[in-house]
Amino acid sequence: MAETEYVKLISAEGHEFIVDRNAAVVSGTIKSMLQGPGTYTETSQGEVRFPEISTKTLEKTIQYFYYKLKYTNNKDGPLPEFQIDPEHALELLMAANYLDT
Repeated sequence: MAETEYVKLISAEGHEFIVDRNAAVVSGTIKSMLQGPGTYTETSQGEVRFPEISTKTLEKTIQYFYYKLKYTNNKDGPLPEFQIDPEHALELLMAANYLDT
């Protein structure tokens, strides 16, 4: 099956995010899931479930995917700061570690 332009990322609570494939593959883990062999849902339908990642954490992680995609190889000056609320930092760190971002 041909790769789609978008992928669906699903949080632990079942919230679905439709994300540009180029942004999603900023994550090494998601990239491996989408390009893996076989007929798994991730490969065939471009859908990845994260039963351990909350909606709020997945949403912020996706924002980072777009931030990284936009500013990688940026030569237009200093990068803007990526804002993270201190109360969510640990959960985001754990998600980033799992997602290889």
